[in-house]
Amino acid sequence: MSSLSIAPIADADVTDVVALWQACGLTRPWNDPSADIALARRGPNSAVLVGRDAGAIVATAMVGHDGHRGWVYYVAVDPRRQGEGLGRTMMQAVEDWLRQAGVSKLQLLVRRENAKASAFYQTLGYEESTSVMLAKWLDGREATP
Repeated sequence: MSSLSIAPIADADVTDVVALWQACGLTRPWNDPSADIALARRGPNSAVLVGRDAGAIVATAMVGHDGHRGWVYYVAVDPRRQGEGLGRTMMQAVEDWLRQAGVSKLQLLVRRENAKASAFYQTLGYEESTSVMLAKWLDGREATP
């Protein structure tokens, strides 16, 4: 296991966190990652957690809840550091954050084509849900994959 120092994102971290998300292929043209960070930081029901090793940001996870279910997004590990247990450590921090908030169920989304991510989450005890996710853009855009 890793010895990450995990804490909420600071203002000075935003650029490095967005760069990590881009390096990990997590960003999409229709989502502004800086706006996602700002939104997550607005209230007590969400946070962006940053994992540091020797001062460098090497892992992240965005976590939030609606009071009933927790969600996690932007789980990222520096591609040069993958396979070292950093993702597992970040997910443990996410689960701990939700437990402290009194939330007992965590859900996450994985793109169908991302078998590597699905396999990772299954090693942590996550199972594919029988629910079907439906989506609608409220700004008039067409649905995207």
